[in-house]
Amino acid sequence: MKKNLILLPILFGFFIMGCGGDILSTTMLRIRQECGLSDMVAGALPMMIYVWFVLISIPTGILCGRMGRKNTVLLALFTSVVAMLLPLAANAERFWIYFLAFALIGISNTMIQAALPALMANVVPSDQLTSRISLGQFVKAICATVTPLVALAASKLLGNWKYMFLIYGMLSLVSGLWLLLVKIPREESEGPRASFVSSVRLLANPYVLAMAGGIVCAVGADVGFDLLIPEYLKGIFHVDTDLAATGPTVYFFAKMTGAFLGAFIFAYVSPAKCFPVAAGFAIVATVSQYFAPSPMAFLVLVAIASLGLSNLFGMCMGLAIDHLPAKANEISALMVMAIVGGGFASLAKGCMQSLFGARGIVLVPLACLVYLFGLGLYAARSARKAANK
Repeated sequence: MKKNLILLPILFGFFIMGCGGDILSTTMLRIRQECGLSDMVAGALPMMIYVWFVLISIPTGILCGRMGRKNTVLLALFTSVVAMLLPLAANAERFWIYFLAFALIGISNTMIQAALPALMANVVPSDQLTSRISLGQFVKAICATVTPLVALAASKLLGNWKYMFLIYGMLSLVSGLWLLLVKIPREESEGPRASFVSSVRLLANPYVLAMAGGIVCAVGADVGFDLLIPEYLKGIFHVDTDLAATGPTVYFFAKMTGAFLGAFIFAYVSPAKCFPVAAGFAIVATVSQYFAPSPMAFLVLVAIASLGLSNLFGMCMGLAIDHLPAKANEISALMVMAIVGGGFASLAKGCMQSLFGARGIVLVPLACLVYLFGLGLYAARSARKAANK
């Protein structure tokens, strides 16, 4: 019971993680309209968040080894507080403040994503880690679901949509103070301290490298579906543009549901056994989308695919850390850095759509899921070998 109580502020940290990652799509159009930004300048704004996955993921893992995982998460949360307050001072003349704010949000979000799963390993048994990471992903998905509503409420009830930043800043502060007051056992330092070279060298381990590829493909499939759904509804079924734009809600709601279910399933069933089943489940649903006779049938199949995909990110992260628990800081950082690779799904989407039309976009998440299915078979086989030793 005590460890479950300790886990609560860590899970709340996953909600703050969602604030940083999912706030962009809700605010981009509003910022562009307020500041009159050109396509090129507006297009650079998302980079202020995502570039940090490459630049500071591994340094965050090193920082965890130097100052501890809890202190690293605290630093990230209090950075989030500052970042969320900055947009309140931005306007059309001071649009650069948005860029500074989103850069700090990106730094904070990267640090939280790299350090929080490793911190969870301090209080969760190794065989329960994937289950708890899936529970954290569920909490993160709640944030993705409510963020547009928070922006709407801030606009209608408080008079300015930018007060959503103030709300999330206050939540970041609460999260930081809560974690600060909870005593979490400090991880034991084993062997030499982590460095950039020692972190990258872990990619020489075939299992770690395969799981890093799994993160790339899990994020790639996620991005692929997000881009696919409105384009498919509009291009194949000729659904109205505004209605088609709401289609991804089905995907994200199903993903949230799947993450919630996964937290319970993985408490009793090995994640390695579930991995190929979940990926295969998603592949069947994705292929079936080609034969969907109506928009409703298509969305049902999207929801089914989302259920299969919902825990693959958490499984890759949890299994990689469980494989080398003494290297949790470095592995967690490497896995987070691999998130950037999922951005290539956007480029692949454009190529497939130009070659094959809206139906071609399905090939992007499908290709990612095929790799994940193979990875699942590899993880299951590795787990059986380990059990037989």
